Amino acid sequence: MAIVAIVILIFGYSFLKGKNLLDSSRTFYAIYSDVEGLSQSSPVTINGLKVGQIRKIDFLNGTGLLIATFSVDSDFQFSKNSLAQIYGGGLIGGKSLAIVPDYNSKIIAKTGDTLPGDIEEGIMELVNERLTPLQIKVERVIVNADSLLTSFNEVLNPETRNNIAASFDDLAETVKSFKATAESLKGIVEGNSDKLNQTFTNLDEMSGNFNKFSDTLAQVNIKGMTDDLEKVIADFEKISNNLSSGQGTAGKLLTDDKVYDNLDRATKQMEQLLQDIKLNPKRYVHFSVFGKNTGSYKAPKDSLK
Repeated sequence: MAIVAIVILIFGYSFLKGKNLLDSSRTFYAIYSDVEGLSQSSPVTINGLKVGQIRKIDFLNGTGLLIATFSVDSDFQFSKNSLAQIYGGGLIGGKSLAIVPDYNSKIIAKTGDTLPGDIEEGIMELVNERLTPLQIKVERVIVNADSLLTSFNEVLNPETRNNIAASFDDLAETVKSFKATAESLKGIVEGNSDKLNQTFTNLDEMSGNFNKFSDTLAQVNIKGMTDDLEKVIADFEKISNNLSSGQGTAGKLLTDDKVYDNLDRATKQMEQLLQDIKLNPKRYVHFSVFGKNTGSYKAPKDSLK
């Protein structure tokens, strides 16, 4: 009974460590620089089917390389060039080891062979790869936002905030003033609604009269008036040319200095005659009851010569 208990203890301990003393599976090795979370007792699969498990992971030498020892229970044959690829892994599940068979090579892998190791990107690696550019952009946005907030805080100093508050107070007062003005205007409109109606009525009548005037104006012979106006302008132009060339009395008056001198002399003589009539009326109007001779007339001297 003691021997049986010891044997059961050995088998149980080996089973708990993932070993089976009666196991006839094949053992293989793979070397990695990083096992990416692969652990002892992790499953070994071929095309998704579990065919074994990881037995041991240990350092190979002082360079930090890791060697993974795993067993394959299946009799499925694969070449020595098949990859021992670490794959999977997520937020909860761990890594697994997949044997990717190489069907081109004819060298069959035997127990104790070392297969070339490979690591497939898992979910976390893909997430990190996708999130890294986003993280960089988010960091830049955060830095820019921080700079913006800093600038905003510098601009909104206590004095500026007080000015803004004062501006809002002034705006409130302005709105109140507009409201009071609107109420006053409303009262004015309501109090003068009859006058406004009469005004609009008058405007409507004026518009009708203007329309009638427009119709009347449209019936006027504009062309005839234009022709007559052109004739009048032509006559004025002819008269102006005659005046400029000295034709006619008015033209001579404007252009001939002698005519002007004669008119000026006649005007002065008329003034002298009127003055002499005022001073000596007896020379021109004489009444004599007894028939007295007035004497001979002496012509005055021409002062214009």
